[in-house]
Amino acid sequence: MNRGFYTILAAQFFSALADNALLFAAIALLKQVHAPSWQTPVLQQAFILSFIVLAPFVGPFADSLPKGRVMFISNAIKMAGCIAMLIGANPLLAYGLAGFGAAAYSPAKYGILTEYLPPERLVWANSWMEGLTVAAIIFGVGVGGLLITPSFSQTIMGALNVPSLVTPAELAIFIIFFIYLLAALINLYIPLVPIEHKPLSRSPLFLLKDFWHCFILLWKDPLGQVSLAVTTLFWGAGATLRLLVLAWAGVALHYSLGKASVLIIWFAVGIAIGAVMAARLIRLEHAVNVLPVGIGMGLMVMVMIPITHPLLAILLLICIGMMAGFFVVPMNALLQHRGHLLIGAGRSIAVQNFNENISIFLMLGLYALMEKLELNLNIIILVFGLLMAGLMSVLYRKHGHDQDSGRI
Repeated sequence: MNRGFYTILAAQFFSALADNALLFAAIALLKQVHAPSWQTPVLQQAFILSFIVLAPFVGPFADSLPKGRVMFISNAIKMAGCIAMLIGANPLLAYGLAGFGAAAYSPAKYGILTEYLPPERLVWANSWMEGLTVAAIIFGVGVGGLLITPSFSQTIMGALNVPSLVTPAELAIFIIFFIYLLAALINLYIPLVPIEHKPLSRSPLFLLKDFWHCFILLWKDPLGQVSLAVTTLFWGAGATLRLLVLAWAGVALHYSLGKASVLIIWFAVGIAIGAVMAARLIRLEHAVNVLPVGIGMGLMVMVMIPITHPLLAILLLICIGMMAGFFVVPMNALLQHRGHLLIGAGRSIAVQNFNENISIFLMLGLYALMEKLELNLNIIILVFGLLMAGLMSVLYRKHGHDQDSGRI
């Protein structure tokens, strides 16, 4: 692979690293202002709301410009979100602004793969993209968790002669701003690729109609339907699981927020292993074969309930992560390929983001409601495990036999 592909990976790595670090800094900012616990899932809802509202527009936007430029603009918006947090804006609103940039970034980062590479390299390229994204999660979570740890942040502030009035959360956000800046500078060196599906009009009404047409087209395509349904369910459950792990670590293992973030790293390590296994074992035309792994992941989530030993917790999260990486990477590749053929890379990713983020929004809303009702954490874990396993079983019964490779 040439230097251009690795430039794309480098840009994605630093942007994703900053995204994951910023979540923990934003959660720490909420705790700093003594916000109630149910606002933590609402914080993520604020971030992903832009993915839903802007879905009809970010796909055509990503398809109308060189995708490296789209990624640069998106990182600049994320930097503005950091500045908003630092000047005292409401954390929910400021984090929502960062989500605005992320919504524009996503169609470009995945869409460029389908424009830059042939179809037979997509699972391989997605494995690299997911592997580097997981590495970014690992480092991002580590950086975020470390920066919000009072002892470490005080050491950094002392070394840099930062005024003592600056809090760990504010210092973390300041550093994350410069990580976004680095990602934006790398974006400028991403190779220019031909614009294959430039939108016919910039009229909002036209774009809404075009998005609805793409939405229906992708859901009616059999392979598009199964891959879209699976990724939609996975990301909704995955976003909620990340917050569940943080809460579970506090209750079952008595971890602080900074220490609990380490468990997310082990989950990400599992995803990386699963992604590598998928690249070696799963071909694009056999992607539907991985559906039973999703059922197993839902059941495995419920095993969290009796565990109170740190080593067992780490092994469990690695196992759950492996199952997640193994089944979501082929599904992502299949969806990108079908979407690129049917409606264009940017539009297909926008439709994917719209569906996935509605799922995330609803599941986080359910989690926030159960938190507000002060339900036992084990009940919450049981609900989400059963929900994922049950819905994946329905999808497997409907699509598990669908192996017509001729339609790939």
